[in-house]
Amino acid sequence: MRRFWSGLLILALGTVMSAQTTTGATKPAKKKAPKSTMADDIRELKQMMQQQQSQIQQLQQQVQERDAAVQQLQQQVQQTQTAATEAQQRAQQVESSSSAQKESVDKLASDMKDVQTTLTNTAINTQDEQKHVAGIEGTVNRFRWNGDVRVRGEFFSDQGNPACTLLGPGNCEDRWRARIRVRLGVVGKLNEDFIAGLRIATGAQTDPTTTNETLTNAFERKNFYLDQGYITYQPVNHKWLALTGGKWAYTWNRTSVTFDPDLNPEGFDEKVNWDFNHAFLKNFNVQLLQMFFNEVSKGPDSWASGGSVSAKLQIGDWWTMVPTYTLLKWNGENAITQNAFGQAAPPFAPNGMTNSTFACGGKTCFASGFFYSDFLWNNTFKTWSSRFPLYVIGEYEQNLDAAPGQLDAAFGPGLCNGLVCTSAQDKAYAVEIGLGQQKDKGDWQFGYEWRRQEADSAIASFNESDQRAPTNVLQNRFYVNYKVSKNTQLMFTDWIGRTLNSALQNAARAKGIVPGEQEPYLNRIQMDVVYTF
Repeated sequence: MRRFWSGLLILALGTVMSAQTTTGATKPAKKKAPKSTMADDIRELKQMMQQQQSQIQQLQQQVQERDAAVQQLQQQVQQTQTAATEAQQRAQQVESSSSAQKESVDKLASDMKDVQTTLTNTAINTQDEQKHVAGIEGTVNRFRWNGDVRVRGEFFSDQGNPACTLLGPGNCEDRWRARIRVRLGVVGKLNEDFIAGLRIATGAQTDPTTTNETLTNAFERKNFYLDQGYITYQPVNHKWLALTGGKWAYTWNRTSVTFDPDLNPEGFDEKVNWDFNHAFLKNFNVQLLQMFFNEVSKGPDSWASGGSVSAKLQIGDWWTMVPTYTLLKWNGENAITQNAFGQAAPPFAPNGMTNSTFACGGKTCFASGFFYSDFLWNNTFKTWSSRFPLYVIGEYEQNLDAAPGQLDAAFGPGLCNGLVCTSAQDKAYAVEIGLGQQKDKGDWQFGYEWRRQEADSAIASFNESDQRAPTNVLQNRFYVNYKVSKNTQLMFTDWIGRTLNSALQNAARAKGIVPGEQEPYLNRIQMDVVYTF
């Protein structure tokens, strides 16, 4: 473009000069023009050249701008083509991806249908299983397991007996033994109105007053027997009523003066119980008892029947008392002394027969009947600490059917087969005082009990088995208990007792002690570890 404009300028200059030359040749010569006119032409020519140069520069600038615009446009076109190419590639990729996604979506939809079908079937099966599990869970939740394991070390000593020195070595040896007790039970709610329970326990089949097994006899297996089995009817709409039948735990307040803690009576119990919001009277209950201890196909049966009345009284917020009065009449009790249970020749008395007896028609009979009148007064007092309540328990029990006249008739006035027994041995007294409790980890409990129990105050076959003798005994008991954890307990008990009157018939006497002589105290120490679940 620059060459074009340069050539045009030279052509113009050449034309001007040619015209001046031709004019000079054809026309006559004229007077020479003034110098100012030539200068003006040259000036105009320069101005024209400058204008042309300016126009050339403007044209060049426009050309540059156009080239730049063309270059920018080419770049935009190139970018547009690149973007279009990329867009096309992406479109192809998207199309390809869409096809793959469509296939995936189709497959996923198919899989989802399968999953939905599977889930539906699973949900149905799960509901069935949940119903089944709920049924099992509901059944299981209606039952509550319980039990305990107790390991005991036991020590006996009667070294206070002066006769031991006279009898010589081997006649008054101390005794050590280890024992175990295991009990396992379950209580279940049959429905809203009925509760059932059963428990098995170790122990001898022929001794209802203990569940202990001595660790002896060449590692023999220990026996389990049915210890409890009962059904209780307590309607929801009448919670004040409870009817129980079977072999059940004690339902009335009592102590081991009349029944050993390990013994579970058999028969029926009917109890009515009312709670009150009265400031003084908190509870009142009455119950009837029917207990069967011997049934025969031909002949009279043996049973005990009676009742109990109890109340809970509150004085302020510091003294709670529970008085209980029980009457229990025994019928056919001579079955105990006449081997009615298939036992060997001696009367049924696992811990010794200390009641008065006499020979009757070639058999053995109780000298007394048995009709318990038992008053128990349980008191609890608040102290400086809720973990150390003070409790005091008093008991007075009398056998209303004790009859020394029967002995007089059998053996002569004032005599019992050569032994002195001119008055009825019909009463038992007990006082216990203690401090503390055994509820939570770290609890301590300390206590002492004094007991004086005459020979015929209770049937010797069924009451406390750990004291010196079942009846005709003067007994002291010291104890210390510690709660190691929620379900583990350490216990220390020291039984210190002696026969009350060694002159009585069937009195328990240590070696070397003659009738009428005071027996030395027997010391029986028990150390227990008890795990409860």
